[in-house]
Amino acid sequence: MLQLLSRSTKWHSFLNKFQNMKSRPKLDYRNKLILAPMVRVGTLPMRLLALEMGADIVYTEELIDLKLIKSIRRHNPALGTVDFVDPSDGTVVFRTCALETSRLVLQMGTSDAARALAVGKLLQQDISGLDINMGCPKEFSIKGGMGAALLANPDKAALILRTLCSNLDIPVTCKIRILPDLDDTISLVEKLADTGIAAIGIHARTRDERPQHRPHPDVLRAVAKAVSIPIIANGGSRNMQKYEDILKFQLECGADSVMVARAAQINVSIFRRDGLLPMDELIEKYLRLCVDYDNAPHNAKYCVQNMLKELQETPRGKRFLQCQTLQQICEIWHLGDYCRRKQKELRTLGNSGRAEVEPPEAQAKRQKMEEAATAITDDFEGVICRSMPFLRSTYASDNHLPKTVLYVYAGRTGKSPPCYETQQCDKLFRAICSYDGQRYSSTFWEKNKKQAEQGAALVALLHLGQLQEEPLRENGSLIN
Repeated sequence: MLQLLSRSTKWHSFLNKFQNMKSRPKLDYRNKLILAPMVRVGTLPMRLLALEMGADIVYTEELIDLKLIKSIRRHNPALGTVDFVDPSDGTVVFRTCALETSRLVLQMGTSDAARALAVGKLLQQDISGLDINMGCPKEFSIKGGMGAALLANPDKAALILRTLCSNLDIPVTCKIRILPDLDDTISLVEKLADTGIAAIGIHARTRDERPQHRPHPDVLRAVAKAVSIPIIANGGSRNMQKYEDILKFQLECGADSVMVARAAQINVSIFRRDGLLPMDELIEKYLRLCVDYDNAPHNAKYCVQNMLKELQETPRGKRFLQCQTLQQICEIWHLGDYCRRKQKELRTLGNSGRAEVEPPEAQAKRQKMEEAATAITDDFEGVICRSMPFLRSTYASDNHLPKTVLYVYAGRTGKSPPCYETQQCDKLFRAICSYDGQRYSSTFWEKNKKQAEQGAALVALLHLGQLQEEPLRENGSLIN
């Protein structure tokens, strides 16, 4: 009976997902302003901000098929998101929410039709379009047979697109670069259009040209006349300073829509019909979204750097460059209290951030031990533990690092110097600091051995009264 109920529940869940997809209107790529796929820029906060500023469609950054296939799909009720998580280290590979679903396109890097289809089936309930990157000239993509490498293999490119178009319920597109010869470009686009794709994005430069080179809108204009599917023009950012410049580029290219990359990376309010917002106002809006959706600090920092540009050299800019946590960044734009309040709220709601990440091997071991009513592992039995990440930017010099301070303290008090042992699970590390007959460890899993040892020393210094809790909480070094 229970088995039948379980099957019935799974069937109803499948039906709900299927009906939600069917009821969602098909994405129309004509006459649209689009946030282009940009590595490290096109994460959830920037996509939501672009939509608020007036973008009609937003693309994710390029996500590699193998990374997505290995990820686990999870609902995150605390954030109201769907997360695709790397089980080996807890990294969020892709995060999305209902606010963007109907206007979201995921761009994938792939060189294999079967893998691409597996990803498409995994993701299609959470996105409204799937785009295949066939234009990226970076070495990583080329060596993997992805990106611009597919321009030299049109049969494989067509196979990937045809496989997706025939088996998915959402529109499929691709993004390419023009070829050195116009006729070759038109032939390629015609071949790809015949696969059933809903539109094609075209960067108006060749594989070997870079942003400093002039785009070729005349080539896009000729291509647009040759095919019936929507052409999405890309590559005009060097001449885009305001909203009207986007429309001008569209007209020059004779394109159905425009995809904006670098100009939006610098100031995403370029999508606003009513004009650009002041930089600080835009950064504040972006940071609020980063806090609301628990965005990775390094990603938030990268995006703010692009907005600041040369202002990174000002005193405020230099302070910003020293930041390592989201809270530290928020303090500069007077959002420190908001960040602390929201992060506390999210922890209360059960949000699982990096601080709570535990490798699968350690998690399985802990669960087994818990069932036996014992400690997490024998190694950590009797260890004083706190959740204390090591944040390098909070220390002025090597002389101020926790391991150095603890070593000096031991010498001053006539004790033997501390020693360290490290536990590794998958790609993460925890360390135990043994000092004066007691053992200390941070429950925060670090990404290398040295950082894990610093975290353990930090716990020891706090327990020994050499550090105060409040300053550590304020700079993000003490979570609980």
